[in-house]
Amino acid sequence: MLKSTNPWRLCIAPMMEWTDRHCRYFHRLLAPHARLYTEMVVAQAAIHGKRERLLGFDRAEHPVALQLGGSDPALLAQAARIGADFGYDEINLNVGCPSDRVQSGRFGACLMLEPELVADCVAAMQAAVPELPVTVKCRLGVDRHEDEDFFRQFVERVAAAGCRVFIVHARNAWLKGLSPKENREVPPLRYALVHALKRDRPELSVVLNGGLADADSVAAEIGALDGVMIGRAAYHDPYLLTALERLLCDPDYLAPTREAVMLAMRPYLVQRLAAGDELRHITRHLLGLYQGMPNARRWRQILSVEVRKDSGLELIDRALAAVHPLAA
Repeated sequence: MLKSTNPWRLCIAPMMEWTDRHCRYFHRLLAPHARLYTEMVVAQAAIHGKRERLLGFDRAEHPVALQLGGSDPALLAQAARIGADFGYDEINLNVGCPSDRVQSGRFGACLMLEPELVADCVAAMQAAVPELPVTVKCRLGVDRHEDEDFFRQFVERVAAAGCRVFIVHARNAWLKGLSPKENREVPPLRYALVHALKRDRPELSVVLNGGLADADSVAAEIGALDGVMIGRAAYHDPYLLTALERLLCDPDYLAPTREAVMLAMRPYLVQRLAAGDELRHITRHLLGLYQGMPNARRWRQILSVEVRKDSGLELIDRALAAVHPLAA
């Protein structure tokens, strides 16, 4: 197998309160070719908020996409331009999140019921950032709209507005009666509809999301699709990303050891501590690195329970000594 040149071959999902700049930097060390996504940023926050805090990122994160939430084409266009000027490689519109908080703001999965509005948003964003791809992350449908035509008509209308990349969580979003967590698990997966979209619209880039928990499930489903997007599996077991990098992007990739990853992380930790960040805001993303390995529980305990507001690199050294006692 040759190295993949598809920009969306391996994507790491935008996850609220998880995929901040620290998490993304860490994931980049594990998967050099993965496409990283920010947490969703509401358009108004990008325009009026503290931009460096919301949008700042490290150059090592490239390629990295900014996910925006909103339903006002003019505001989304303005926010997209701000993101492009910050240096993002892609602007993604959230049309997939089913949480109550998102529904109340009239964005996320509920917008699938308004394909004309989504198309207007995409067109406005693309006009504002003609140099970047404007992509859409969506579901298969909303509530009990399980007719394949509902999904197809949504894609057709949004594609006509200029979107060429669709990242599809292969479930419906049930907007009433389920929590966000349940919405990731209860609505049935329907991978066949995503494969059918790629078969019928080969000119579109189609990325599969949802229920992909390990390398075997990814290998079973990738088929003719352009890529996959991994969510919580990448967060809870981040070393999985090394296997996916090799499977999807570079068959000759030599994965670093977990200890080597932490050694590569060290300059970043020094930099962020010097900038005033607290170590505990970074270590929370590292807890799963030794998932399934001896002494993994002690690693998690040190980095989560024993970390303090003023902790420094000595805490990292102590955690590494716990999982690599012979090297200590």
